[in-house]
Amino acid sequence: MNNKLFVGNLSYQTTENDLHDAFSAHGHVVEVNLMTDRSTGRSRGFAFVTMSTDAEAQAAIEALHGASLDGRPLTVNVARPREERSHGGGGGGRRPYSGGGRSRY
Repeated sequence: MNNKLFVGNLSYQTTENDLHDAFSAHGHVVEVNLMTDRSTGRSRGFAFVTMSTDAEAQAAIEALHGASLDGRPLTVNVARPREERSHGGGGGGRRPYSGGGRSRY
């Protein structure tokens, strides 16, 4: 098991300190990362909490998954590795000019 946990369904008012307090009741919290929007600085509603051992991470999952924090039921599970994203984009390639249409001259 991994000791890094995904925590979802967070209230926008929940802080890293709130999460640290909630998770520290179940073991040593190594790190809390609350994800925020780059442009607004507002919470994105999820975070990652790293516990010091797998056993503490499992205890936190069992105790906090579905538990209420700031009026919302938490989703707590083992964080999955980040998936690689392709660097391509939509829109396809440029099409060669094929003429057609009305002429301005």
